[in-house]
Amino acid sequence: MTALTPDYDAIVIGAGVCGLYQMHRLAQMGVRATVLEAADDLGGTWRQNRYPGARFDSESVSYGYSFSKELLAEWNWSERFAGRAETERYLHHVAVKFDLEKHIQFNNRVDAATWDETNRMWRVSLADGRSLTTRFLMTAIGMLSTPTLPRYKGVDSFKGLSFHTYHAPRQPVDYAGKRVAVIGAGATGVQVISELADKVGDLTVFQRRPNWCAPLHNAPITPEEMEAFKASYDSIFAACRASGGGFIHEADHRRTMEVPEPERLAFWEQLYATPGFAKWVGNFGDVSFDPVANAEYSKFIAGKIRQRVKDPAIAEKLIPTDHGFGTRRVPLETRYYEAYNRNNVHLIDLNKTPIVEITPAGLRTSDHDYAFDIIIYATGFDAITGAFDKIAFTGVDGLTLREKWADVPATAYGVMTHGFPNLITLAGPQSASVASNFPRAIEDIVDWWSDFLAHMQAKGLTRVEARAETEAAWLAHLKGITDSLLLSTAKSWFTGYNGNLDREYKNRYLIYVGGGPRYREHLGREVETGYSGFELG
Repeated sequence: MTALTPDYDAIVIGAGVCGLYQMHRLAQMGVRATVLEAADDLGGTWRQNRYPGARFDSESVSYGYSFSKELLAEWNWSERFAGRAETERYLHHVAVKFDLEKHIQFNNRVDAATWDETNRMWRVSLADGRSLTTRFLMTAIGMLSTPTLPRYKGVDSFKGLSFHTYHAPRQPVDYAGKRVAVIGAGATGVQVISELADKVGDLTVFQRRPNWCAPLHNAPITPEEMEAFKASYDSIFAACRASGGGFIHEADHRRTMEVPEPERLAFWEQLYATPGFAKWVGNFGDVSFDPVANAEYSKFIAGKIRQRVKDPAIAEKLIPTDHGFGTRRVPLETRYYEAYNRNNVHLIDLNKTPIVEITPAGLRTSDHDYAFDIIIYATGFDAITGAFDKIAFTGVDGLTLREKWADVPATAYGVMTHGFPNLITLAGPQSASVASNFPRAIEDIVDWWSDFLAHMQAKGLTRVEARAETEAAWLAHLKGITDSLLLSTAKSWFTGYNGNLDREYKNRYLIYVGGGPRYREHLGREVETGYSGFELG
């Protein structure tokens, strides 16, 4: 029997930051490939999340692609931390420059993908009823693309405008004079609250768990500054490659408590005044794993919150007591704490007065009825694996990916999983991309996989599968690193927690926290050993 020839050599699911770059590499290689995008346009996260205040918290000049000198030379960022609309324009510019849109099929949601062992290809089922076949299937479906609404009674009964931040209206909303509720105070909620506080009539924040937040310190980029950045791109990206998180900030390797207190406090003041994630990833390294060091830094940040919030009672509500600084994702903010100094902004503690139901006029807590014109749900995502669960991936012997990953995902470097040949999870769980400056890690993964594919093509190979022992070794390595850090003790989307999900919480080891340099070492050893961690056929 002659094996069938698939429709494509490669299909990429998703036309965001990752999918666009992977398609560019495939086009360069002359691979017969297409991108399937569920939305009507490209951009992924930066097309979808149109909520007020959406922007980078990675420095713009460190976030853009680094693969093209010409692209770097011609694009000008207007802000140190670009807003959503500017980033979307940037991705369109990239697509036009490299003629990528001709490879993208929009309005094509993937419902299922089934491995055909006989023909060594994936059969991909689309929502419109079509079926496509491909030798290799690559996922670029987003870490935070499966939003979760709270399971309140009456969510559909509200008569005003309501939306999850991920599904914010595409057309501008008139917030002037409106009574607005924001439910949730994570990274997205913090951006929404900061942006709307001085634009609405009345803003009520319903908070379940406060987060440690730190100032973004955004500013315009002048033409002269942009030219200086362009001249420094080599050193900027070198700094990103050297750092654990792919940012321009690197940890200070001194031990916190060995630094004299006046010097330590002066260093922390300097960090607090520095733009971006310096407050988190540019700190003393032991703040991430030493409880004493973390408690000292948390105390410093708590003092900053008390300085910025005038009402001491409100300040205490905004200071976390269930986790230390940096053990959950740190929201970067602009005038967030000052918002609570305004007479039109109110903070409700859901631990004391939980929401009972959403009503046609607003919502009801255990002690009060509130009337609103707009309700915004900043209630997070089924992070990292949620997007995979929405697609019925079926591998060897009928095993589904959802079943395999139900407890703890098992992967080889977060890029492949045993039992699912030729499925490449470019931004999957346990890869470096989910705990770093995303484009920096994505370029590493896409480049590594593209070179791997070229290696297979040169040898006439059509099947690759992660070895079970490679998965076991990777999970053991990942657990060892994660369990040594304080973030393993905090409930967050890093570890698989979302209070809106109906599942028992346990650490699912979703992110790789060993840092970009160490991650690249692992990938590099696979190249050196002829990809010995994978079964090739």
